Amino acid sequence: MKLLTLTIAFLFLAVFPAQAKNHHRHHHKIHYDYSDSRVVSHPYGCPHTAFCGCGVSVKVFGRPIRNLYLASNWFKFPRAHPAPGMVAVRNHHVMYIIAYDGNGNATVYDPNSGGHRTRIHERSLSGYRIVDPSAGRAYTDLPAHGVPLRGGIGAVS
Repeated sequence: MKLLTLTIAFLFLAVFPAQAKNHHRHHHKIHYDYSDSRVVSHPYGCPHTAFCGCGVSVKVFGRPIRNLYLASNWFKFPRAHPAPGMVAVRNHHVMYIIAYDGNGNATVYDPNSGGHRTRIHERSLSGYRIVDPSAGRAYTDLPAHGVPLRGGIGAVS
């Protein structure tokens, strides 16, 4: 009986071979046209990769704030409407709004916008949450390494 079962199983596997499935993941990268962009200098004090949060903290607060390197930490600031000085944030990316056209596009300061470059260019704000870093005090009293300063913003210890 065991021999018959094994023979049937063997014949079944021989007649219906396993089909290898193609498990390629398709990563759809969005390719932006940077022809109307201006590459600007790398944000002072920021790492050379994964630096959008650091770059925006330098733009907004004048210095790298370690707790804001992670783009998702910008979600802690209060929501706002698109306007100059506001910050656009989504998972894994953050950028500073320089000007807003009222039609869903903005001129932005965009650290790590592609190719490890910082650009000033026009981008759609679709898919971004707009936050106001000046309205929340979540990180404004922190120096680069996250230790509160005595006396508030820019105080010297």
